[in-house]
Amino acid sequence: MDPVPEQMEQARAVGADRVELYTEPYAAAHGQAGQGEQVARFAAAAAAAQAQGLGVNAGHDLNRDNLTDFLRAVPGIQEVSIGHALIADALELGIGETVRDYLRCIHRAHA
Repeated sequence: MDPVPEQMEQARAVGADRVELYTEPYAAAHGQAGQGEQVARFAAAAAAAQAQGLGVNAGHDLNRDNLTDFLRAVPGIQEVSIGHALIADALELGIGETVRDYLRCIHRAHA
C-alpha cells in the first residue's frame, strides 16, 4: 500500500490483518533532501495502520544502505521484503555474509 494513513481504516474494513507499505518512494529519496518528508509519510501510515490493529510490513527497494534508517524512523515494522536486494548482495558477498549484514542493519536500527 502507498503510505496514506486514511487508507488503513479501509484496509481493516475489508478484512486485512496486515498491510505492506510500498517503500520505493522512500528508497528513491534516501540520502536526498526529500528523505525527511518521505519518512514522515511512512511513519504516519504505520501509526495509522497500528491504530486500526493492523500489522505492518514494508518492502520494495529496501537494502543495506537504507534499511537501518527506515526501521529507526518507522516504528512497529514486523517484516521487510528484501529478497531481491538480499540475493543481489549475496552474489557479491556470499549468502552468509549478506544475511549477517542485514541482521546488523536491523540490530543497529533497534539499538
